[in-house]
Amino acid sequence: MRRRRILSITGAAVVLSLAGLASSAAQAAPEPSTAAVLSLQPFRLAPQPTVQAETTAQVAQSRAAQAAAPKTAGDGKCGFTNVVPYDRYKGLPPYTAKQAARPFVVKMYTTQGLIEWEALTNAAPCTTFSFRFLAENGFYRGTHCHRLVTRGIYVLQCGDPTGTGSGAPGYKFNDENLTGATYPAGTVAMANAGPNTNGSQFFFCDKANTRLAPDYTPFGVVIKGMGVLQKIAAAGDDSQNGPGDGFPHLNVTFNSVQISFIH
Repeated sequence: MRRRRILSITGAAVVLSLAGLASSAAQAAPEPSTAAVLSLQPFRLAPQPTVQAETTAQVAQSRAAQAAAPKTAGDGKCGFTNVVPYDRYKGLPPYTAKQAARPFVVKMYTTQGLIEWEALTNAAPCTTFSFRFLAENGFYRGTHCHRLVTRGIYVLQCGDPTGTGSGAPGYKFNDENLTGATYPAGTVAMANAGPNTNGSQFFFCDKANTRLAPDYTPFGVVIKGMGVLQKIAAAGDDSQNGPGDGFPHLNVTFNSVQISFIH
């Protein structure tokens, strides 16, 4: 069955919808279903877009910001909180600043090829720790990317275990690394439902995104596999959410996700 229309689109809007029922595996009472605030709003666009070239200099800039960020930026500030739904619930991430500071790369083996990216552990320690926690617990294995946008903004959205745009890991956490945030090609960033509503869904940028407001935590930089992302984007989508916005024609399933510590 073709996936249902997930989101209502305004311009180049990209959203997730996080609503549902808590599973019996939940270990802590969730916030009231007003926390289905995790029903994501359209991607916010920058009011005055600026021209941004897609260059390797932008990747270098992202890495420089990562190196300069305080090593304990997320200590005590992550705000991990249980919320429904509890899709593939693994508990709350056991965050510690020492563990979160460990640099790592992620290898995502997909049905379209390998996408490898470097986690910005200094700039976004809570976000990278959450992703690592989920990946190490098999959360992303077998999931697929449910949304591709190729007009106005250029993103491949993934991370929903239900494949509908409505899934969540059973918790939310706070934004990070937003000051001066930009979204050049190769950025890995969190999708959200407004301030401090991050969960498991994220997106890859296959081109520079100059129209996005700095509201989405950048937490990784692709170091291998841009060709894979561009191939997926070039194949297009089924436009179920509007022209240039829908389920990708090329199935992108994560066969495995590996975390490799740098040192």
